[in-house]
Amino acid sequence: MSLRTPPDAVWTALADPTRRAILERLTRGPTRVTDVAAPFEMSLAAVSKHIKVLEAARLVRRTRDGREHTIELDPKPLAEVGRWASEVERFWAERLDRIERFFDEKKRKGT
Repeated sequence: MSLRTPPDAVWTALADPTRRAILERLTRGPTRVTDVAAPFEMSLAAVSKHIKVLEAARLVRRTRDGREHTIELDPKPLAEVGRWASEVERFWAERLDRIERFFDEKKRKGT
């Protein structure tokens, strides 16, 4: 089994609760950067830095219309994380099943 880990930029982006909250907001559809920033108790510049991290991880796409910046979620990197987590889960489930069978067999034999 190949456990190809998603890029570090995705993990870095997902590690921060503010960035996760931004992604959560974007699940409802594209929105202006200023609207994304509104609920946070931080400056627009600070939220913009978080958005840049999400862009570097390719989790969001930005479009411009004049001075208006709109961002939207790109779920592809998240799907890659999900596939990786499923592979890891299967890997460990198989190992734990083997250990369980070993001890069941040992118990049955009385050793």
